[in-house]
Amino acid sequence: MNSLAKTFLLLGIIFLITGLLLTAGARFKLGRLPGDIVIKRENFTFYFPLMTCIIVSIILSVFFWLYRFFSGH
Repeated sequence: MNSLAKTFLLLGIIFLITGLLLTAGARFKLGRLPGDIVIKRENFTFYFPLMTCIIVSIILSVFFWLYRFFSGH
């Protein structure tokens, strides 16, 4: 299989997983975890999902590590 086909297959898997996580995220309160920063003022709300970003980073790191491990690169 050529590299362009592998790239499109990988992107499709990433989009599928992202869609499933976004759908399931509301159920599991993804984006409202302890460690996420929320500052509310009278006319202003600042939200930074710090813990959510860390968890997503870990999941993506493991996914790409597995991809490299099984693809032989």
